[in-house]
Amino acid sequence: MMTLIAIFFPFASFFLRGKILTSILCLILQITLIGWIPAAIWAVISLQNSRADKRNEKLIKAMKTKS
Repeated sequence: MMTLIAIFFPFASFFLRGKILTSILCLILQITLIGWIPAAIWAVISLQNSRADKRNEKLIKAMKTKS
């Protein structure tokens, strides 16, 4: 669901994740038709990186508790 939001409403993806200033910058970029594609790509990549960071933190925490 968040991936679709990141593609169609890139600024909303950042806003919903609590990145207000990034959301405003993305909105300014996406106002232009040419800027929409880079804004969507930026939002999707950022979302995937955020998910990977959460996954890595969870793995690190699990490894620390097992040791």
